[in-house]
Amino acid sequence: MKTDPFALRGTICSSGADCRLRVWEDAFLVCEDGRCAGVFEALPERFQGVPVEDCRGKLILPGLVDLHVHAPQYPFRGLGMDEELIAWLNRRAFPEERKYQNLDYARRAYEIFVEDLVRSPTTRACIFATIHTPATLLLMELLEASGLSALVGKVNMDRNAPVYLLEGEVREAVAQTRLWLEKSAQFEHIRPILTPRFVPSVSDALMAELGSLQREYGLPVQSHLSENLSEIEWVQELSPESNFYGEAYQRFGLFGGEGCPTVMAHCVHSPPAELERMAERGVFVAHCPASNTNLASGIAPVRRYLEAGVRVGLGTDVAGGHSLSLFRAVTDAVQCSKLRWRLTDQSLTPLSLEEAFWMATRGGGAFFGQVGSFEAGWSFDALVLNDAPERTTLTLTGRERLERALYLAEGCRLVSKYVEGRKLF
Repeated sequence: MKTDPFALRGTICSSGADCRLRVWEDAFLVCEDGRCAGVFEALPERFQGVPVEDCRGKLILPGLVDLHVHAPQYPFRGLGMDEELIAWLNRRAFPEERKYQNLDYARRAYEIFVEDLVRSPTTRACIFATIHTPATLLLMELLEASGLSALVGKVNMDRNAPVYLLEGEVREAVAQTRLWLEKSAQFEHIRPILTPRFVPSVSDALMAELGSLQREYGLPVQSHLSENLSEIEWVQELSPESNFYGEAYQRFGLFGGEGCPTVMAHCVHSPPAELERMAERGVFVAHCPASNTNLASGIAPVRRYLEAGVRVGLGTDVAGGHSLSLFRAVTDAVQCSKLRWRLTDQSLTPLSLEEAFWMATRGGGAFFGQVGSFEAGWSFDALVLNDAPERTTLTLTGRERLERALYLAEGCRLVSKYVEGRKLF
């Protein structure tokens, strides 16, 4: 649907293809039909007279992309942070996800999640729901009404979990997934993503059926990969014919390649062969530094991924991660890379702020297409951020203001937010 063009004027920050940050201290960002028309130091003649929102003194950033977040875990974020992954799943995650069979509870919880997501820096997200079809559709309905754009997955799992979260027979699991897919067609901005939880909780029979559904519907895929050492050992026991964890997905056509866009969360301990396969097949890594720290999974060697040509974005992984803010994920990514460099492998130089910001915007945005940058023709996903409350005696450049805003986000305020040119607030 065509919309009238408009412009934002202020300090504009955006990443290029090479991770370099470009800053315009005072410029115009023009939106036309939900796409960026470009960044201009003066409005071109054809845009003279369009409405201009005066954001001088504020930062204008591309919307941030969360490649991995669990919506049903939002109620217990910040709890159980002294536990490791498998114990945390059994003690915290699974009992909470059980509650979503009750649609009244699901509505109360998902309304809070969606309201907070709207007020966060996130404009796009890859979201895990639960095994429950009605609750997953409810989450998609709430997200659609919010104005956000997202990929939402009804989780599939039929083994190695509490019986109350198992889908039962494969035939019934597939029927429910197909029903969810058919009903998902009603949404315009919220689309389905196939979501086998992870290899230990999905039988080979169900994986094979999910692979068939992926090919039939042309679906993207999300799951977990090489997060925790004990998890990797478990996968090797369950799938001894696979040379590495990723092959346990690829056997069923669920690991990237032509027509199967795939994002895998974590990849903390991916061996070289797995990284090589991911680069070949275009599999995205959702790097989740807070979760990897909280659940004692380790520090992902993100520099190695970038050098190997693997596509990388950021994820909050709530509630393994305790914050919904991708500003926090950016700074966590930098800090964790510095610790890995200092304590583990000095051949892997730490991430720069520019690289981490690129991952949160353009890097992860690539999973959604031309998203995460203000290049002409790209989706107009934008944030207007007031960083004035963080007072200083210094005269700062736009780049310095961005760095402070990312690290001191609690003292800054989102003034407005746009997704595909739609103003959410």
